[in-house]
Amino acid sequence: MARRVLTAVLIVLVGVLVGCRGVDTGASQLVPARMKTASVVMTAGASESDIIEHVAINRQAYRGGLASLIAHYEKTGNNMKLGWAKDELKGLKKVHQYSYIIEAVVPGANLKAGPSIAEAELVYMAALRLEKKAKKLGIFTHEDNLRLALDKYNELIEKHPSSDKIDDAAYKAGVICEYFKDYTIALLYYQRAYQWDPQTVHPARFKAAYILDAVQHRRAEALKVYQQALKKENLSKKQREFVEKRVKELTKSDEKLRESK
Repeated sequence: MARRVLTAVLIVLVGVLVGCRGVDTGASQLVPARMKTASVVMTAGASESDIIEHVAINRQAYRGGLASLIAHYEKTGNNMKLGWAKDELKGLKKVHQYSYIIEAVVPGANLKAGPSIAEAELVYMAALRLEKKAKKLGIFTHEDNLRLALDKYNELIEKHPSSDKIDDAAYKAGVICEYFKDYTIALLYYQRAYQWDPQTVHPARFKAAYILDAVQHRRAEALKVYQQALKKENLSKKQREFVEKRVKELTKSDEKLRESK
């Protein structure tokens, strides 16, 4: 008897779920999962940059194709397929897309901050405005505005690599990446800030050392950078106290390690 009741309940539930589905949604026409993957045609031995460029082209082609379908169905009045195409494009917009070549965004350590450049100042101010806009609501952060600000800081570095603002842009970019918990990239930006301008006003060494220490557990490297921060950076009282404490702790740990050997 219990089995019959359970079966009846399941039948009702299935009926309800099926009944909740909208009309002409194209559910029967969805591409099965096993058919979604296609063979990737790339030249043997293709470099990372070649593959990434190939991905970018395909992204644009996919988006453009869906846009063309939407325009076609709007013109022909096929509202059923128009809905399908719009739904697919909407889903595509939600898919995360990454910029894979970090080295192309963050130049090497050989740049040197130089004179003030008016155009660089304008780009920097635009980036600051976007950052401020991202945090306008207080407890809520508009993350896309932060990403736009990051793009502006990168634009400044790329277009004005001899500007006196490159260390500022690198530091600010590091803060944004750290917010997103992209610590490896944030570390790179912080390192560039003090490499490009050893007299930078920002606590870039402190920030870099903290990531090396607390996140990546590269304690020996962290100790050296903490020591540099104490000598070369205008740290706040709280930062200085923290660094002094960590230097003592890491020094003792290093001494014990040497003694054990």
